[in-house]
Amino acid sequence: MEKEPLRILGIGAHPDDCEFKAGGVAALYRQLGHEVCFVSVTNGESGHQTRYGPEIAAIRRDEAMTSAKVVDFEYRVLDYRDGFLEPTLEARFEIIRLIRQYDPDLILTHRPNDYHPDHRYTSQLVCDAAYMVTIPAVASDTPALRRNPIIAYMSDEFTRPYPFSPTVVVDIEPVLDKVIDMLACHRSQFFDFLPYNFCRSESVPADPEGQRQFLKDWYLEIMSPLADRYRDILIATYGETRGREVKFVEAFEPCEYGSPLTAEDAKRLFPFLPD
Repeated sequence: MEKEPLRILGIGAHPDDCEFKAGGVAALYRQLGHEVCFVSVTNGESGHQTRYGPEIAAIRRDEAMTSAKVVDFEYRVLDYRDGFLEPTLEARFEIIRLIRQYDPDLILTHRPNDYHPDHRYTSQLVCDAAYMVTIPAVASDTPALRRNPIIAYMSDEFTRPYPFSPTVVVDIEPVLDKVIDMLACHRSQFFDFLPYNFCRSESVPADPEGQRQFLKDWYLEIMSPLADRYRDILIATYGETRGREVKFVEAFEPCEYGSPLTAEDAKRLFPFLPD
């Protein structure tokens, strides 16, 4: 009997957050016919150096929807203000309802320790919702789930109170171009605001081909170290030969507030990994 598609829910703080750290697995899931939904908890209204409020929020929403078309997944942008997110009861109940309605097999989100308060509070909201999604009396207008979804954190570079500690590392080189295509849809970020924010504006080429290469080089500069950092996991996952050859990865750490991510679950939830 044919298995039902997995349902993967990425919950990031801003449009483009999930693509940057989980765009590769999104492309791999979609290649196998599984369902993917990315969520931006905030509207992105503060993500520009000269455009503020509703103008840039509308642009970033459109960019997110364009990104989703690259590999054909769902994208939702919530209405919480960028830079103003707080882990309120209202926000918690909205995340509870969202998780219940989507009924995911796996949730991907930020870790609780992060430089950006919106990232931290998005993580807290997901963690606070984790158990509550099974409690019928909470947000009772949406039917409770009978099981707590598995939650995994997307990678980061922060070391306190402890470094990112993945148990799943995925070779994304086969879909690397798709990841860059998704990120390139977020033009206001990767060719405008982030170069400004990182004092790289002068390095952004004027032509589309040059811009895409600039973005790819920048993305790989950030993501390339992960493969060597988690080489032991790659060898254990892909075998000695391929494990040593993998260059570009995405990595995921289980969250203890969801259901446990067992070795058996990892095989089921990451079906593009070798047996």
